[in-house]
Amino acid sequence: MIKNTLLIIVTIFFAMNMGASGIAPSFAAIYGGRLIKKRSALILFSIFVILGALALGRNVSLTLGKNLLPQEFISFKVTLIILSSATLSLFLANILKIPQSTSQVTVGSIVGAGLYFKHLYLKTLFLKILPMWIILPLLSYVLTLLLYNKIYPPEHDNLHIYQRIFSHYNKLKLSALITSCYVAFAIGTNNVANAVGPLFGAGIIDIALGLILISPLFGVGAYFIGEGPLDTAGKEIVPLGLVSSTLVSFVTASLLIVASILGIPQSLVQLNLCSIFAISCV
Repeated sequence: MIKNTLLIIVTIFFAMNMGASGIAPSFAAIYGGRLIKKRSALILFSIFVILGALALGRNVSLTLGKNLLPQEFISFKVTLIILSSATLSLFLANILKIPQSTSQVTVGSIVGAGLYFKHLYLKTLFLKILPMWIILPLLSYVLTLLLYNKIYPPEHDNLHIYQRIFSHYNKLKLSALITSCYVAFAIGTNNVANAVGPLFGAGIIDIALGLILISPLFGVGAYFIGEGPLDTAGKEIVPLGLVSSTLVSFVTASLLIVASILGIPQSLVQLNLCSIFAISCV
């Protein structure tokens, strides 16, 4: 009974911390630009994370639940250790206000368990997960660079595009809001599985039920412990402007959804930073 209660507490706390870290890359730009109130941002974040989890959260859950570490080694105790390790790492990162990948801490915890048991699906790790951790951030940088170069700096060839975009400020605000919700949806497709996968692997819960129960906890975490990261990131990201922040959100969310379809637990933080770096290079 005590072990069951402890696992429930750890799972809830882990999901809440993932929500706290996810709210910043989703809504920091439009919140920092005072285009949306904090309460509205939290509500929209919660809704779209749930929708993303229910729509496309299954594949990543399968990868983390049975395609990385053999299921016969994922016992109740091992699941508790995996989730506790990931939770502690993510909690410390949130306390220190450091952007941290929820997917990478989860994969790291599972790999640690696999090394202990000397049983790990190396093909999944080295031929599927690790290559995509390199390819997708690079792709995030390249796509952002190419797309942003189409409109900035304004020159003879693209002046009409530049003027058309910046002359419709209200539409820009709407597009920024839509892409923020799009990022929250993408987070739901990928990050909810970090908690569901190990629980499924241990036979504790079905994937569909796990996604339904755990995804709402992201919104709870964003509400209670996500305000600090949201405030911090909002002040740092908003100087990018509406167009650049919208582009960053669109590119990173799209790539994260691609990773989810492929069953890859992917770092939104890395995608985000590489995209922002591309804006800086332009």
